[in-house]
Amino acid sequence: MPTKRLSKSVVEKIQPGPRDVVIWDEALPGFGLRVKPSGVRSYVVQYRAKDTGATRRATIGRHGPLLSFDQAKKQARALLADAMRGADPVAEKTEARKAPTMRDLCDDYLTRHAIPNKRPNSVRNDRGLIDGHVLPALGRKRVRDVARRDVEDLRERMAATPYQANRALALLSKMFSLAVAWGWRPDNPARGVARFQEEKRRRWLSDAELRRLWQALERRSGQPAAEAVKLQLLTGARLGEVLGAKVGDFDLDRGVWTKPSHQTKQKRTEHLPLSAPAVELVGALCAGRAPGDWLFPGRVEGQPLREIKRFWAALTAEAGLEDYRRHDNRHTFASHLVSSGLSLEIVGQLLGHSSAETTKRYAHLADDALRNAADRFGGKVAGAGGLSRPDEKE
Repeated sequence: MPTKRLSKSVVEKIQPGPRDVVIWDEALPGFGLRVKPSGVRSYVVQYRAKDTGATRRATIGRHGPLLSFDQAKKQARALLADAMRGADPVAEKTEARKAPTMRDLCDDYLTRHAIPNKRPNSVRNDRGLIDGHVLPALGRKRVRDVARRDVEDLRERMAATPYQANRALALLSKMFSLAVAWGWRPDNPARGVARFQEEKRRRWLSDAELRRLWQALERRSGQPAAEAVKLQLLTGARLGEVLGAKVGDFDLDRGVWTKPSHQTKQKRTEHLPLSAPAVELVGALCAGRAPGDWLFPGRVEGQPLREIKRFWAALTAEAGLEDYRRHDNRHTFASHLVSSGLSLEIVGQLLGHSSAETTKRYAHLADDALRNAADRFGGKVAGAGGLSRPDEKE
């Protein structure tokens, strides 16, 4: 390999040849100049990595106004000194350039975790948060470079939608936990970031509201969306479980709906007893159909009904219901059962709750049932002339 004592004047006098030419500096071994046939001059550095013995070569930069000979030689001296101490700066730079980005993390989270393990509706929600918030804010960053401050900034940008912001923080925390497990970074920057305060919804229908809703559904009988809402009201099931049901999931002789594990939130098979009205409803829907058919077929051949947003908006408007969501049908189902005297444990089992804590939101309704029982006895006493006085003999 040709060598010369390089300087600014020497670099500018070297003439290009028919092929790339590399000339190494006699004063600093490992530092050189590459001249292309086009005349472009670039500074390079080359060394042998101590731990692997591999030869590393990298371009420092192009000679010109932005990179002088002295600047290039200073950078080369620093790189070569690092290599002498056992480091491998070229490999480290290459590794840093190839380090996974937040876009890579989002893609791997969806393909390796969400799609195999979560319900389709949950995957759609995750995609919405990723595309709408995570990638616009963090997509170009490398996973290892995301700091807690970046996560806090994302939280503040979503302050107007606190519930959605909390879901985004939970999603980020899960993704970074996976990144730690995959060796992409040592810690989770989303852990410990404060969530927004959320007001738990306590909306369910009164008897009068429930009658109006059911009457509106009856006027739309025969529409798959209407029948799906009826089944949700009669069973307290999640709407995703209802829309994902197949004819073969129902044993009408025993009056049992078997929800497959891939359809339930807890990822376990559930066997839900059906009321007589629910059996009648499902029986009419299943008549003459194969076990593998969707109970509520969608407009696309072979696909179930997936979304009823427009139907729901029109239905609740017709029934005169305000601030009432589709998921609130579960609250209506539970609150009426608890108010009628059923235990929280039984109601929790019907709803498919994995924890008794989840069902405790209805505890005050159980108190109402106990108070009604106490009032019943109090009425008997009052009707009998009241309690006897202490000085009266029995």
